Amino acid sequence: MSLLKGRIAIVSGAGSGLGRAASLSFAKEGAEVALLGRRESKLQETAALIKQTTGRDSLIIPTDITQEDQIQIAVRQVLDQWGSIHVLLNNAAVLEPGSVLELTAEDWHVQVATNLTGPFLLTRAVLPSMRQSKYGRIINITSGLSWNGAGGYAAYSAAKAGLESLTRTLADEEHEHGILVNLYNPGTLRTEMHATGKDPAVVTPDLIRLASLPVGGPTGTIVSYG
Repeated sequence: MSLLKGRIAIVSGAGSGLGRAASLSFAKEGAEVALLGRRESKLQETAALIKQTTGRDSLIIPTDITQEDQIQIAVRQVLDQWGSIHVLLNNAAVLEPGSVLELTAEDWHVQVATNLTGPFLLTRAVLPSMRQSKYGRIINITSGLSWNGAGGYAAYSAAKAGLESLTRTLADEEHEHGILVNLYNPGTLRTEMHATGKDPAVVTPDLIRLASLPVGGPTGTIVSYG
C-alpha cells in the first residue's frame, strides 16, 4: 500500500541532501511532489531522479523562501496544478558558523530569514488550502543545536529554537482543522552543509511516517532519528 497515494506534497530545499531524499521517498509512496529551492539546476536533478526511479513527474518551482511574493507564486502554482496541498516539509536551511561577537546583523538576518521566517511564510501560505481540506501534515526540520546552543552557531541555534516554538504554537492552533504539525531531528547528515554523517536516505522512513499520520495522530512533538 502506498502511504501517500493521492497526497500533494511541497518540499523546500528539494535540490539536494535531505530535501532530495525526502522528495524521492514521498514520490515512491505515491505523492505528487512540488520541488522548491533556489537553484533550478539542482531541482532539475531531483526531478530527473524521481522520474527515473518512479516514472512520476514533479513540479519544479525555483523559489527563495525568504521572499513572500515568491512563496505566494509557488503555492498558487501547486494549487493550479493539483488543487490541494496535504503535506509540507520545511527543510530548506542555511548553516554558517559564527559566535555572537563575530556575527554581523546581516549574517544574523540571513540565517533567521531562511531557517525561521521562511518556514513561517511557507506554512502560512499553505494553511488556507489545508484548512479547506481539513487535512494537513507539516514537518519542520530541527537540530540538537536548538536546545544545546553550541558555541559558534548563534544564529542557526536561535532560529531552530524559534522554529520549535512556532511548531508547538501551530500544533495548538491547527489541530481542530485536521492539521498535524511536528518537528523532526535527523541528527548529522552528509549533505552540502555537512561533509560527514549518515546518508539522508536512512531517515526518510521517519518522514514518511510523519507525512502519513492518521487522523488524531501526535502533533507538536519532536521525533528524532534512532
